[in-house]
Amino acid sequence: MSRIGRMPITVPAGVEVKIDGANVTVKGKLGELSHTVHPAISVAMEGNVIHVTRSDDKDAALHGLERALVANMVHGVSTGFEKKLEVNGVGYRAQKDGTKLVMNLGYSHQVIMPEIPGIKIDVPDANHIIIKGPDKQKVGQFAAEVREKRPPEPYKGKGIKYADETILRKEGKTGAKKK
Repeated sequence: MSRIGRMPITVPAGVEVKIDGANVTVKGKLGELSHTVHPAISVAMEGNVIHVTRSDDKDAALHGLERALVANMVHGVSTGFEKKLEVNGVGYRAQKDGTKLVMNLGYSHQVIMPEIPGIKIDVPDANHIIIKGPDKQKVGQFAAEVREKRPPEPYKGKGIKYADETILRKEGKTGAKKK
């Protein structure tokens, strides 16, 4: 058995799970998510616990994947996911204008990114961006797209980086050696 796949998923109070064949729909205070499970995997609910099982031993990796996807849906609609980004550099800043994220990143123009459905952008100050939402994949993808606008460079560390990311710094040029 897959170590991840055999772990049960406990459904917290306030979360409603509907299993219709291969379709799993999870509804909570932060929204509603649905996913179609692979045909080799079956999902069953007993009380407030979800069990994910597989038909044969060759689908172990798929078993763990589908269990993780269902667990992420349950966690997402109850608690939500968030990614924190930091903007580093002289003159680099971010601000929120309505539902748009407006960033000054050293280009001749401002970089504007609109909020997508299911994602909430929060800018507590000019150097921090917080991206929240119930869908882990959408939150991570949107955070990667924001970071892509100006990835951190290795010499001065300027750019947009994840809050928990470490940038390996390079030394840069040194003066010519005197003999």
